[in-house]
Amino acid sequence: MTTIKRGTKLPARWWLLVCGLTLAGCSQEPLTAADTHADMPVPTRASHSSFSTSHVSGIETPFRVELKAQVPAELNDVLAFYRTELGKRGWQEKPEGAMVTADHALLAFVSPKGPGTLRLDRTKDETMVDLVQRNTEIAAKANFLPLSGQARLIFGYLRPDVATLAINDEIIAIAGGANHPQMLDLPPGTYPYTLLVSGRRVRSDSITVAAGETWGLRFDDDDSKPDQIY
Repeated sequence: MTTIKRGTKLPARWWLLVCGLTLAGCSQEPLTAADTHADMPVPTRASHSSFSTSHVSGIETPFRVELKAQVPAELNDVLAFYRTELGKRGWQEKPEGAMVTADHALLAFVSPKGPGTLRLDRTKDETMVDLVQRNTEIAAKANFLPLSGQARLIFGYLRPDVATLAINDEIIAIAGGANHPQMLDLPPGTYPYTLLVSGRRVRSDSITVAAGETWGLRFDDDDSKPDQIY
């Protein structure tokens, strides 16, 4: 189950007006955290921010927390803010796979609770923030963790004994039913897959997975896309 909390702050256009009336300009002011004690920091100048949490039934602590925010500041300023604030919270940046350009940044971290990722994208006059923290302990309790070096797919179909999944040169019969999820561990890569119901193909798509990730394949409607669970 996923719960979402949303919070809206001062619109970006008002920040631009305020900046235009000051001599120094807002772009020269360092970003600060709105709540210095929050696990997922949000800059005070964010024009919008929202949190979503993913839970396992019966466990109060979420196994995944995601922050999305919009900040009327340059990407480099937002990147410096998060490197500083996450460092204060015990997040350690991983050098492998890091990518930083003028309009995009993608960083991986090891946080006190588990893996973390920070994605920044520059759009018009704002920087879009997507910060994710995954809780390894809770994911292990839910049996969401894949084998070492592999990725895990979790899938199911509500109607029993009518569906099969074709993936990675395998044909897997899906038991069906709300409480019968099935799991498949795969090496990192991109995999085309097809869902067949009563022998009829109802969906064909592909999924790209990395080591240590867990994805859910949802087959409840035609528009569902894979969701990263962990």
